[in-house]
Amino acid sequence: MSFRVRVFALILLVAVAATAATAWLTLRQVTGQLRESAAADRQSVTRITEELRAYGANRGTWDGVAPTVRALAEETGQRIRIGTDRQGQIADSDVLLGRDPRPAGTAPAILVDPRPELEFPSSVAPGWMRKATASVIRSYDSNVSYAACLTRFGHRVTVLPGKFGLPHFQDGGKAPGGKPGGAPCTETGSGVPRRADLAAAEACPSTGRAETLACLRRVFTERTATVAPQPLTVRLGAVDDAGQSLAAGPTAVVAAGVAAAALACALLLSRAVLRPVRALTSASRGLGEGDLGRRVPASGRDEIGELGRSFNRMADSLQDSEERQRRLVGDIAHELRTPLANLRGYLEALRDGVLEADAELLDSLHEEVLLQQRIVDDLQDLALAEAGALTYHRRTLDARELVEACRTAHSARAAAAGVALDVVGAGPGTVRLHGDPDRLRQALGNLVGNAVRHTAPAGGVVLLELTEEDGFVRIAVRDTGSGIPADDLPRLFDRFWRADAARGRATGGSGLGLSIARQIVADHGGDVEVTSEVGVGSLFTVVLPA
Repeated sequence: MSFRVRVFALILLVAVAATAATAWLTLRQVTGQLRESAAADRQSVTRITEELRAYGANRGTWDGVAPTVRALAEETGQRIRIGTDRQGQIADSDVLLGRDPRPAGTAPAILVDPRPELEFPSSVAPGWMRKATASVIRSYDSNVSYAACLTRFGHRVTVLPGKFGLPHFQDGGKAPGGKPGGAPCTETGSGVPRRADLAAAEACPSTGRAETLACLRRVFTERTATVAPQPLTVRLGAVDDAGQSLAAGPTAVVAAGVAAAALACALLLSRAVLRPVRALTSASRGLGEGDLGRRVPASGRDEIGELGRSFNRMADSLQDSEERQRRLVGDIAHELRTPLANLRGYLEALRDGVLEADAELLDSLHEEVLLQQRIVDDLQDLALAEAGALTYHRRTLDARELVEACRTAHSARAAAAGVALDVVGAGPGTVRLHGDPDRLRQALGNLVGNAVRHTAPAGGVVLLELTEEDGFVRIAVRDTGSGIPADDLPRLFDRFWRADAARGRATGGSGLGLSIARQIVADHGGDVEVTSEVGVGSLFTVVLPA
């Protein structure tokens, strides 16, 4: 997998894990705290409404309810506003707690009705229920007025269960902080039912107990509306209530876990990157100091592994180049040492008068000097070609003329060696090439010279074969010489390498001809191919683009 893909996948994994963990934690906290908040709000609402209902039912008035509202607001944390249709707003917890009144929240108002509900035993007949209702109305009016009076004068009100589901109020004594003195409140008792109350109760139907009871309850509520505490409208909340905030503990734990996971992934990634980078740095430092045998372990298919393999290939190339340079120096020294020693020996013998300077000796010395000059010229050509500095004068030329010129140039040498040199396939017509004719003739001449030199004994044949096919021109040099062993073919184009280990003059040249030929052909966009069989001969083919 690509290193870039691995880094992207790792970052994506950390991001997805962090997002998922944060989302899960937030959802869990919000859901749990919403449940808790909803449950707490329900409990708060229930407590507030129940305590306010009990206050109104037990006192018969809403007078003095402000301390209860304040206490409820402090205990529940709710902003509480209460009021009635008749009295308007009665109390606001913001004002009671010394705050500026805030805008009301969006929660709907809650109706708290403290008035008791009329109840009759199941054994009571509907007719008697109508008569009893008028007495109950008169009794409740008197009793609730008494309780309201006690409340206004700061007395405690004792509530006792009365008949038909109605409370019975008694003076419980002066409450702490109440008004001084006794309470001028009089319990008037039940009294005689009022005619209006009797008429209203008698108007209820007597067809069934349920219908009669519902009608009598409605009559009771209507007839006691002037003295009973009015239904209370309770509004809770404000627009800027902060509500519950998310707990910081679990969030910090998850954040620390995600940070630890990201740190671990970063450490693993840095280790995977820095370890091979350190190895590359150490190896390159050693390479720069001359240790060409340094290599780095290269595994994996990502960019880091490819970088390691590229470094190793570069080191191999440098080491091979160093080895070739050493071999080149050794080969040059070997090639020049013996001829120069011979020349020195002959010159010293001539100087000392040991030998006479006859024509044969001078010709031999001249031939030796020419051979050394050829080696130097070939070395210069090869160095320029490998450096890309060899000068080419390119033009359009006829390959047929190139082959004929090469045959003509080597005919005399071939005839002297008893070798037949012929051209095959160079019939009429033009085979066009684009290149330097002199350099191509030099490359082809090196191949023909080698073929003639190695085609022995006399009676051998060297053929120059010219063909054009698929956009390429092929010039083959085929000989019937001794052939080249298969093990020697890979080294055939190495500088100064020759199959003849003895390096005799009969078969030995400078050892640079094939290297020069391949370099010139390569500079023309072509290649040199070779096949050979020992005892049969060799085939060198120059392949050039037409």
